[in-house]
Amino acid sequence: MNRRDTGILGEKLAKNFLKKRGYHIWETNYRCPEGEIDIVAKDKDFLVFIEVRTKKSLEFGSPEESITPSKMGKLVTVASRYRQTHDNLPPLWRIDVVAVELNQEGKLSRIKLIENAVSGA
Repeated sequence: MNRRDTGILGEKLAKNFLKKRGYHIWETNYRCPEGEIDIVAKDKDFLVFIEVRTKKSLEFGSPEESITPSKMGKLVTVASRYRQTHDNLPPLWRIDVVAVELNQEGKLSRIKLIENAVSGA
């Protein structure tokens, strides 16, 4: 399983996980000139932008540790662009992270939701 396949599987697992937690998925892989958001969803009264991080090995840290300050800034910028270009959105919003760990066979070994993971939202 290459890096791209790992990411696609992680996003699929994250979507199912979020749906079971009551999130309503609005859009996946939203792209704009500033970057990309993996999942856009609604959770209760919040518009939620979700970054999915998937890893098969913890050799270089956990999935959540792989989000750099630069990536956090980019997520805030892309979320702001989304809010500027879409109508009728909830006024409350946040950025969550879903950390996904797979074992060497590509099976889920851990999935964790970190609500409001990126400040500035």
